[in-house]
Amino acid sequence: MYQELLNTVQSLQWENIETSRKEILEPLVSYIQQKVNEGKEVNLNFICTHNSRRSHLTQVWAQAAAAFFTIPGVHSYSGGTETTALFPKIAETLAEQGFTVFSIAISDNPIYAIKYDGNTLPVIGFSKKYDSPFNPVSGFAAIMTCSQADGGCPFIPGAEKRIPITFEDPKVSDNTPEQTGVYTKRSLQIAEEMFYVFSKIQ
Repeated sequence: MYQELLNTVQSLQWENIETSRKEILEPLVSYIQQKVNEGKEVNLNFICTHNSRRSHLTQVWAQAAAAFFTIPGVHSYSGGTETTALFPKIAETLAEQGFTVFSIAISDNPIYAIKYDGNTLPVIGFSKKYDSPFNPVSGFAAIMTCSQADGGCPFIPGAEKRIPITFEDPKVSDNTPEQTGVYTKRSLQIAEEMFYVFSKIQ
């Protein structure tokens, strides 16, 4: 893991998150633990309305957390109920927190490679629907990261389990002086919660 990212991770206090959030995270812990116990791949699809902010943060931090705790066979994906674009502030925030982020393709829906270590495959970040061919078609958990997607998608085809873990949208801070602080805080909250989840896997 990159040293700057490791410094960010070492600043996290995942054991100190609120009990109410630990209860919300428990179904995801149980799902991952069951897969690990069975020696199966762990496919996680993080879903939000636009696949532009929260779903990418959870996807990237979950993959990093799995690597940090050496949990094998974890594959994190993300999707939306519609396609937009990965919001540039997300890429900027992850880079500031220690990930290596670089552009693969420039378009209305740019494609980023996001790496947590120099010797691992990157997480590929771009906006797509949850049922995109890029994502798994079966044998995965659908993690709903925003209340709109949670309410609007009661059924996710192919999902073995549907788990709501919603976060407040940092978009509310766009075009304000508070934007950087809000995105940083939301990313670190998601990081702490994903690290809490994987810290519980045995």
